[in-house]
Amino acid sequence: MLYLLPAYLSENSPADYFAPTIKDIIMNVDHYFVENEKTARKVIKFFAPEKKQPDLKLFLLDKYSETSDLKEAQKLMKEGVDFGLLSEAGLPCIGDPGNIMVGWSHKNNIKVIPVNGPSSFVLALIASGFNGQQFSFNGYLAIEKDKKKKEIQHLENLVEKTGFTQIFMETPYRNNPLFEDLTKFLNPNTKLCIAANINDPETEFIKTKTINDWKKEKPELHKIPAVFLIGK
Repeated sequence: MLYLLPAYLSENSPADYFAPTIKDIIMNVDHYFVENEKTARKVIKFFAPEKKQPDLKLFLLDKYSETSDLKEAQKLMKEGVDFGLLSEAGLPCIGDPGNIMVGWSHKNNIKVIPVNGPSSFVLALIASGFNGQQFSFNGYLAIEKDKKKKEIQHLENLVEKTGFTQIFMETPYRNNPLFEDLTKFLNPNTKLCIAANINDPETEFIKTKTINDWKKEKPELHKIPAVFLIGK
């Protein structure tokens, strides 16, 4: 089996936010596909502190990975070894490359089991006050300035034409420049929601305001996990 396991969105997330079955699975599974080994070990320790770390066998699955790079893991799975798949934060396969092993598992008759957990963009959406019936998750915007400007304005136009909420993210250390670009390229009356440090009981920050109002209250988002939404 391939278990799609959630990771916490914040290291300060209360343990009772999560289903007890996550610990049970981790205690019984030694093999994992992970986006980052250090983060994965911390997440596993968070859910199951009794798990012996030397027992873990971690296979890197990042944006550069291809199924051909994971032949050893594939062989083990075909022999009946259970695997877990962990993202760096939230649910796997959203905004990260874990889907390549999920697709491979379906092709090879390996049962895929998604386990309940937090998704930053879903939590941000339901807390935004925007349209939750129709929305698009756009992942990460372009880094290059002109392309980013076009993408931002395109998303704004989609909101105006369709009413669909547009959701996107940025690498945390580039959050502040993205915020500056949003306030520069979006219309003053366009509504923007910023959801940062989701699930952190002390520092969670979720606010929806017009661009004009955001210009009066610039948030500090440097190196803070955040989700951005444009909507009505």
